[in-house]
Amino acid sequence: MTGKQRAALRAMANGMETILYIGKDGIVPGVVKQADDALEARELIKGCVQPECPLTAREALNELILTLGAEGIQCIGRRFVMYRRSREKPRIVLE
Repeated sequence: MTGKQRAALRAMANGMETILYIGKDGIVPGVVKQADDALEARELIKGCVQPECPLTAREALNELILTLGAEGIQCIGRRFVMYRRSREKPRIVLE
């Protein structure tokens, strides 16, 4: 992924609401399933690590992208953004 494509995805994610929350239990199978379903449906999702979570946002993002085959787009504070092209209905066109 080029820097220009990553910048375009960051711009798209700027106005998005957070849909994935990681709590005190960390990354459990339910969180992985939710993230997988959301990536398939939306391709670009924003997540947040709650204050009581034992992981940092960077650690959570790295674990999720390895598990799901996604790409980390941005990580600021407790929030992160990841992208994975939909297998069935691609919606985001990257130049």
